[in-house]
Amino acid sequence: DFGSQYTQLIARRIREAHVYCEIVPYNADLSKFDNESVKGFILSGGPSSITEDDAPHLPSSFFDTDRPILGICYGMFLLAEQFGGRVEVSHTREFGSAQFSALDSPLFANINKLSTVWMSHGDSLQGMPEEFEIIGSSDSLKAAAIACESKKMYGLQFHPEVHHSDEGKKILENYLFNICKLKGDWTTETFIERSIKQIREQVGDGRVILGISGGVDSTVAAMLLTKAIGNKLEAVFVDNGLLRKDEFESVTKLLRELKINLHLVDRSEMFMSRLAGVDDPEKKRKIIGTTFIDVFEEESERLGVVDFLAQGTLYPDVIESVSFKGPSATIKSHHNVGGLKDKMKLTLVEPLRELFKDEVRELGRSLGLPDRFIGRHPFPGPGLAVRVLGEVTKERCDLLREVDYIFIEELHNFGIYNDIWQAFSVLLPIKAVGVMGDERTYEHVVALRAVTSVDGMTADWARIDPDILSHISNRIIRNVRGVNRVAYDISSKPPATIEWE
Repeated sequence: DFGSQYTQLIARRIREAHVYCEIVPYNADLSKFDNESVKGFILSGGPSSITEDDAPHLPSSFFDTDRPILGICYGMFLLAEQFGGRVEVSHTREFGSAQFSALDSPLFANINKLSTVWMSHGDSLQGMPEEFEIIGSSDSLKAAAIACESKKMYGLQFHPEVHHSDEGKKILENYLFNICKLKGDWTTETFIERSIKQIREQVGDGRVILGISGGVDSTVAAMLLTKAIGNKLEAVFVDNGLLRKDEFESVTKLLRELKINLHLVDRSEMFMSRLAGVDDPEKKRKIIGTTFIDVFEEESERLGVVDFLAQGTLYPDVIESVSFKGPSATIKSHHNVGGLKDKMKLTLVEPLRELFKDEVRELGRSLGLPDRFIGRHPFPGPGLAVRVLGEVTKERCDLLREVDYIFIEELHNFGIYNDIWQAFSVLLPIKAVGVMGDERTYEHVVALRAVTSVDGMTADWARIDPDILSHISNRIIRNVRGVNRVAYDISSKPPATIEWE
């Protein structure tokens, strides 16, 4: 991994082909992977230019291997430079779709010779490396794909892992099966078996405390941990004052049906007091993360000897929070990643850290979770604190709770909830003039947000019927005192994020 925002998508595409893979940072000790079970290497893209003095590199000895190597974007330039190629900064950076023309190569077996690919680069190959040849070009690049068949080394200047590259999935499968000779027999059940083994090895005779919310991530983590260590798991459900309407009661009922070892804690006053006067979104997230850890440490002391803290952290949380595997750019902190204290009494256990949301849902189905859990929309760990823009108060949260309850209820009523990946309401830090009856009003503005997505890394705004939106808006304004204006967010990710903060 050289820090590409798409790195985990590469891993995901490989797992979709039922092949096991691991992501490791470029500066890891790669000697431990020098064993027969490793069948090939992929070098990811990254934000650096290969021409920079401090650009990340691999030791030359890494390339003395008989295993195939596929370099993607930055990874291709590494291959080229290692074998004498000349890479230069392009006069114009290229981002977006391009037309790709493939030549004969095992990497391009049985694909359309002309296809659309996704480019994202600022460098270009100006001089070919020794023993390499061009195996593909684009409408703007003569050397968009290169190969040294004798060494089984391949380079692509486009990203096959993103869905915008028409033949990308097939190209990666050609690399896995035609070139690396892999079998494709790794499944969700295999992941469960491996995770249970790893959890047992990490935890040993210790006990684990898990912050659970009733969402898909923490619930799947709880089920996986329960399978691995049984009642040595202590699941703690915290009422932080930032939950949706009636959520503490309804989620408690659902979790108890799943026979999870559950402890209920009300710390709403603690969270609200710490958030008082804070309006910066990063500060809010970090305060909430730190407060959660304080609560879990308090509960671990109350419960007796607890050694580990488990979290339902997913990879999009990690990749947007901090460069934990490579030199990637931080987008925003997540409470269960960026908000962790430097020194914790508890050791982290994060069995879902490498997975996307859709993969967690598939895992949940394999674990036997009911559809009402599997289909729940994502809910952020900081809860309503990142949906109440500006200062967080109980009064503002209460208002948003009523708005959001109506929005979600109507999505269910109209039968479109399951067509949407995530939907929620946002309380804006502004007021607007309105008129109700014969009186002028000056009240709150709320925004409704609904998106379609697969994994949360990219998302598009949901095209909800205007008549449905009109009905929802009218019901909110009629029933929620203090709101006189409703907006609908039509921004996609990127450039926006799904949550507003």
